[in-house]
Amino acid sequence: MSHDQYLKGDLSLTITDADYTKRSLYTCTCSGKDICDVSLQIEACNSSVQIKPDEPLVLDLLLSESVEVIYNSTGAAAPSSGQICTVAGHSLKCKPEYTRRVSLISAVELQGTTPSDSGVYSIRDMKNEEIIQTYTVTVEEVQPCPDQSSTVTVLTVLLALTGAGLVAAVLVIVQLRKKNSGAPERKYSEWNSNHGNRGVNMNGLNHSVEEQR
Repeated sequence: MSHDQYLKGDLSLTITDADYTKRSLYTCTCSGKDICDVSLQIEACNSSVQIKPDEPLVLDLLLSESVEVIYNSTGAAAPSSGQICTVAGHSLKCKPEYTRRVSLISAVELQGTTPSDSGVYSIRDMKNEEIIQTYTVTVEEVQPCPDQSSTVTVLTVLLALTGAGLVAAVLVIVQLRKKNSGAPERKYSEWNSNHGNRGVNMNGLNHSVEEQR
């Protein structure tokens, strides 16, 4: 409440920059009597996070008080569900399977993520038993790389087929050249034989004419 508000008769209380540390029950009293009670609550923040395998998952802590990290899996194969860590000030306690993967700086950081870590992570205020933040996390699936050995095998087969095709083409060209080079000689011999026979026939025809004479 500001002095100007008081002078104007405005006795309302304004809480600026409300955060989780200011959540509480506020009571207005007058002459030792309670007039009204107001409970300040902050809505939980919801965030969607999409990361790649092995990228760290960072969960911000909005409170320095005691909180717990609750994990609910969205996949079929998951290591566990439920509470995975608790934080009290600078103290961090986690389940054995998360002890080596989780660190605490100003946030809870989960390292070595895999697709099985996909799910909903909730930050819960243990004192007030209230969820203050949730993270819907998706760790992308890794597409398998093609087998290099199979790729090399396919390339080898293609090269072999290409080489065999080139050899066959060369042989066909050689055969065609040989066939074309022998063709003129065969045509010339055929022409001589035809004309020689024609000459004999002509001679025989001449002799017959002379005998008739």
